[in-house]
Parts: sequence; structure tokens; C-alpha cells
Amino acid sequence: MPRTLAIGDIHGCLTALDTLLGFVQPTNEDLLVFLGDYVDRGPDTKGVLDRLIELKKTGRAIFMRGNHEIMMLGAKEGSDDFRFWTNFGGLEALESYVRPGQGTSLEFVPYEHWYFLDHTVPETFETETHIFVHANLHPDRPLPEQSTDSLHWEAISPDVHRPHVSGKTMICGHTEQREGLPLVLEKAVCIDTWAYGEGWLTCLDVERGTFWQANELGTTRKGVLGLREQHFSD
Repeated sequence: MPRTLAIGDIHGCLTALDTLLGFVQPTNEDLLVFLGDYVDRGPDTKGVLDRLIELKKTGRAIFMRGNHEIMMLGAKEGSDDFRFWTNFGGLEALESYVRPGQGTSLEFVPYEHWYFLDHTVPETFETETHIFVHANLHPDRPLPEQSTDSLHWEAISPDVHRPHVSGKTMICGHTEQREGLPLVLEKAVCIDTWAYGEGWLTCLDVERGTFWQANELGTTRKGVLGLREQHFSD
């Protein structure tokens, strides 16, 4: 049976991404939904974008836009925006494009990467049962009325969270879960599990609740949402 597989914030962690895809083994019938923040902080933004562009050619992948994609695009607009981006992981992204004997420069980012970030990443994606978004949703507004602050920048918090008015389950990233486990709330799951730090990159089967994880060391593990104590398998 085809699966809908959501993948959290990658942040330049190509080893974790490749390990995770090899662990999950998505088929041509599965739908992959990437939740944004592909760039910055981790060691290989260039490699991650190359891999995602390859995956996009299969036609069975959706790529959301995260706030780090917004910052990277904005870095081309002027020195203040450039400095803002480099303060939040942009320097690590630039270093992945360095050419031998040359320093860092936005000029080394290839056109196909800019095109991918600017033209092929939607703000939201919706199925009959789920809404996928990078950061969060305003609970009382339909999707066309959501603000960019909610969609790309607003953290999800157990203290103030309310389910979306649609009744659908929101699948999001953006808010780091530094203990390495997805955050499960009423009609919401956050799967940013700190891939660039000491955590994991997470892939979630949204219908079944199974999740797979991999890290930059090439380690893998598998769990199930909602269990008070996880007993991981690899």
C-alpha cells in the first residue's frame, strides 16, 4: 500500500538524508513530503540540494519552503540580508560551494539551486487527512489566509497549541526537538529532531505512525508515535 512519508528539517546533512532514504526504502508509489529547511548549519547544503533536485525528477516528491530557504534567497538582496542569513547558518551553506583556491561567494551557487528554492517549493500541501507545513498554522484561519509568519517562522508549543479549524492533522518541522523524538500534540506532529546537532533526521509514515531516523554518523533507528517509552529497532 502506498505510503505518505514526511521528512523533517535536513539542514545540510547529506549523510543523514542518504542513510535515511536507504533505511526507509521509498518506492515509486510512495509520496515523499519534505518539510523545508534543506539548507544551512549542516556540512553539505550543496549536496542536499543536488539530491533533492534528483528526487524531484521522479515526480513523487513535494518540497515545502522553510524559513532558511527564505533567508538564503533574501541574502541576494543586500548586505544586511546577507549578514542576517550568515548569522543563522548561511556561512556553513556557502562553505559547501567553495571551489579550490577560492573563498566563499553566492556566485558559486548554481542556477538550478536558486530555481529550486524560488520556484518549486510550495507554502503548504494538503491531503484528505493531513496538512503539511514548515513551521505552524494559525488554528482559526483557512490555508489561503495563513500568514508567512505562521507558515515559516512560528514555533509550535504544547502550552498554546490548538488544532487547526479544518480538523486535519498538521505535520510540521521548524521547532527543534532536541531530545530526538517527534513532538506529538492534538492533531499535530513536529518532526524536526535536530539533524544538524546531536539529534536525528526523521521520516514519518503519517497514516501508520511509524517513524525512521538517521544521523550524520550513519546510525539508524525506528520507532512508533505515541509510545511513552520507545524501544527502537534498526
